[in-house]
Amino acid sequence: MRIDGTPFGVTDWSAVEPTVHPGQTGTAVWRTRQFGEIRVRMVEYSPRYVADHWCSKGHIVLCVQGELETELSDGRIIRLIPGQSYQVADGAEPHRSRSEGGARLFIVD
Repeated sequence: MRIDGTPFGVTDWSAVEPTVHPGQTGTAVWRTRQFGEIRVRMVEYSPRYVADHWCSKGHIVLCVQGELETELSDGRIIRLIPGQSYQVADGAEPHRSRSEGGARLFIVD
């Protein structure tokens, strides 16, 4: 990843307009900033959130609060708690997320 044309800046995530994305169950609330080709998000999953799709996009995901389970298409389930992260390349391994009690994530993709 190369970051070009982005001057030093601070993001107050509480001031970024939220967008709501329904899951199979629950909702994901995204607060998104775009820096050239890089999308940076603070995402909050409601309790009992289950994604409504398999994702093949590459991400770096940091669990800030709560607990996240990510299911990979081969059946593995990866659990993140606050302070843990995962990274996956574009097209590498389809994955989908869920959170029983809700979670807050910081995502770069």
